[in-house]
Amino acid sequence: MTPNTVRGRVVSAHGRHYYVELDSGQVRHCFPKGKRNEACVGDWVSVQLEGDQEGQLVAIEPRRNLLYRSDEWRTKQFAANVDQVLLVVAVKPTFTDDLLGRALAGAWSADIEPVVVLNKVDLIDGLEQARERLKPYRDLGVRILEVSALDASAINQQIMPLLNQKTTLLLGQSAMGKSTLLNTLVPEAQASTQEHSIALDAGKHTTTTTRLYHLPDRSGDVIDSPGVQAFGLAHLSLEDIERGFPEFNAHKANCRFYNCTHRREPNCGVLEAVARGEINPRRHALYERLLEEKASART
Repeated sequence: MTPNTVRGRVVSAHGRHYYVELDSGQVRHCFPKGKRNEACVGDWVSVQLEGDQEGQLVAIEPRRNLLYRSDEWRTKQFAANVDQVLLVVAVKPTFTDDLLGRALAGAWSADIEPVVVLNKVDLIDGLEQARERLKPYRDLGVRILEVSALDASAINQQIMPLLNQKTTLLLGQSAMGKSTLLNTLVPEAQASTQEHSIALDAGKHTTTTTRLYHLPDRSGDVIDSPGVQAFGLAHLSLEDIERGFPEFNAHKANCRFYNCTHRREPNCGVLEAVARGEINPRRHALYERLLEEKASART
């Protein structure tokens, strides 16, 4: 590094300016040098110090991974250099299967381990239905934890051990209780919470920016992100999309064509597995939607 340049990690991002926590523990307000230095929360960066409180972001270290969503209109980065993502859903309001499936595909395509957290299990009405909707993901081997974010003891027993020495991204639809979960994990965060609208069966965004928090004993980091209502994956390659459906792996060897897209080809091992009920047809339908969306984004 050049003189007056130090290392740090982006802990929050606000458009084209960032807050970076230096190795010393100081947090500085930083602006990127050049248009290419588009950082996101979780990035390790080099900062050229300016004055007592600010700095210039001059370089971004190579990322282990990057999770983001995109469609034909915009791209939204979630976080970089994460070890796992906690996908928060709830008994009430109703979570979206499509969005959950997309988030899982995005995590798997980036080689990030997903864990599903079913929140609000104290709401008996709707609990069994939520469990049934999550069964296809449990059958895939996805770890599913059942908690009430208001029960600090259960959170400390079930979730806190998973966060040890890891950087974890919290992701989910609005009103799933993600902010309440964050407040239980990191009381100092004081994230705003809300009650969802029973009439609309949905909620408004309460978190407006992505931010990294340290666990109380600094044994790990948690990155909180705004609630999402859509999860486009148009940026993924065809290979990335397929990697987001690991249940295909056991059947691809039975495909007649080496470049099979698992859609309409004859003697396709994946399609045959769908027909036999060995691959969930809803999962395959999502796979086809993602391919169609990618094709539309190219035109």
